[in-house]
Parts: sequence; structure tokens; C-alpha cells
Amino acid sequence: MEDEKQQLRPLPEHRFEIRHQSFATVMQNGHVQLSRDKNYYSVPYQYIKKKIKILYTSSTVEIYYKYNRIAMHRRNYKPYIYTTITEHLASTHQFVTGWSASRFIDWANSIDTSVGEYILQIIDSRNHPEQAYKSCLGILNFEKKVGRDRLINACKRALDFKIYSFKTVQKILENNLDQIINLENEEKEQELPDHGNIRGKQYYH
Repeated sequence: MEDEKQQLRPLPEHRFEIRHQSFATVMQNGHVQLSRDKNYYSVPYQYIKKKIKILYTSSTVEIYYKYNRIAMHRRNYKPYIYTTITEHLASTHQFVTGWSASRFIDWANSIDTSVGEYILQIIDSRNHPEQAYKSCLGILNFEKKVGRDRLINACKRALDFKIYSFKTVQKILENNLDQIINLENEEKEQELPDHGNIRGKQYYH
């Protein structure tokens, strides 16, 4: 305390944060995926298809191209969210702010949790969420065509099949598979009737 206290420097203003590193390619919509969180951050559209480096801490996400920082965002932990700076986007990619994975998931959950789960599985099964948007929109629009109850039952049946696509739900509805009640009971083997001419298992002992 006597010899060294005067030599000590003030503590830094900000607490030290561990920095992690990740690599990605900028997608056609001008965003990069932070795979750990399954969400997306914008970069200037000039870097589309470029390979970049992501340095992220518990609070920030920094994006670098050839040692130059091209974007910085506050980290968002909620999956399937686009964090977008409008100036980064070319006009043709402005649609991203309207169509997002979180929008479809919230819409689906407002119908029923089973619909929400099915939409989530569709999005999660694609390499990029954008590839699932048309399927999600088509499935959710079935509510207007066939009604909420049929859509819910169709999604429940599709979850049982573990096949995640628009066509799966479409075929279930076309074949009225959503209207089959107690399917599990129908799959159980029927018990043998009590009849005198039927040999029991004791016959073979």
C-alpha cells in the first residue's frame, strides 16, 4: 500500500468483456448470421457475398472485412431477429424489415402453439429463414381458407409426421386427415372377440 498505491492507474470505465470470433458470408439481403444466436445483422450492401469476420461480446457485435470494421450493433439474443440499419440496405432489400422470422412465429403462435411450433420447425430446417417465408405465409393463410380449427389440427398432424413443408399441410387438408379423431386409438390392435371356436394361448401348451 505504501510503495505501490501511488503508481496504480484508475480502473477502466467499462467492465472487461470476453470477445468471441465467428466467420460468415454476407447474404443476398445484406445481413450476416451470428450462428450462435441464430439471428442476423446488417452490413452495407456493397459487401454482399463477401466473407467477413464477426467479433462479438456479451453486449456488442462488430463486423470486419479485411481488418476494417464495416458495422457495429448491440447484440440481440432473441433468435430469428434482424437487426438492421436502414442505410445499409439497397432499396431492393427493404422488404426485410417487413418480413421476418419473428413476425411469422408470433403470427402463428397467435393462432395456436402447435401452429407456432410447426412454423418454427420450418424456419429452423432451412439454411436461411428467407427460404421459408413463402411456405410460412402459405400455411398461415390457410386460416382464412379452411378456418382456424382445421389449420391447428393439420399442423398437429404434420408435427406427428415430422415433415416440415407447405405441401405437407396442404395434402393433410386436401385429404381431410386433420378431421380424423383419435387416430391413435384406431391404430391399436383390436382385441379378439370372446368366442368358443377361437383357440386361446393355453391350447398350445
